[in-house]
Amino acid sequence: MRKKRSYTMSQTLRSPGRGALIAYVAIAIVAIAIGSILLRPEKSLPIYQPSDLNPALVDPAVLGHENHRILPFLCVNQKGDTITLEDLEGQVIVVDFFFTRCATICPLLTANMKRVQDRFLTDDRVRLLSHSVTPVADSVSVLKRYGERMGVDAKRWWLMTGEKKEIYKLARKSYFAALDEGDGGFQDFVHTENMVLVDRLGRLRGFYDGTDLDEVNRLVRDLEFLISL
Repeated sequence: MRKKRSYTMSQTLRSPGRGALIAYVAIAIVAIAIGSILLRPEKSLPIYQPSDLNPALVDPAVLGHENHRILPFLCVNQKGDTITLEDLEGQVIVVDFFFTRCATICPLLTANMKRVQDRFLTDDRVRLLSHSVTPVADSVSVLKRYGERMGVDAKRWWLMTGEKKEIYKLARKSYFAALDEGDGGFQDFVHTENMVLVDRLGRLRGFYDGTDLDEVNRLVRDLEFLISL
């Protein structure tokens, strides 16, 4: 009489072959990758209101305002073109304030803004604005020569002059870029290293030290994020 053969569980279950093992590992890797993407925190940028900022940056007249948008303006760029808020429609903008005779922070500020320009040189979704804080001295011709010397591409980056009171109002009540108070009069003077990021809807999305390369690199990343939305 033939003896009945018994099997253990390990003998009953066939060991997976090499091909199956590779497939299991591949599936596990894909699952981990998908999980890491799904669990990765989604990038976002704040929408700044006057109450969110250092009170020293905010004109008391607008401190309690909500749903802040940059104010309408009228300036002239280095090509002699009149520029208004409507010319920025649908664009993400970076703004700073400078003057052509500045020998302290402005050369570095301008060099770092050029880094931003060069990164987005052919991207029509981006506009760079540099407002002169000495607009009487910085005429259209002066701005044009300065721009040529500093490598400014007028297709992407506008150097702006205009009425001093209006430019100073933009610095203090629109972009909140300047710490000091003033009325835009003859003795008034704004000097700031701040760069300000503004989205397509005219909302403030970031503030950066334009003399600090790490901060400028952060600005570039945030700008890339905004134009991707």
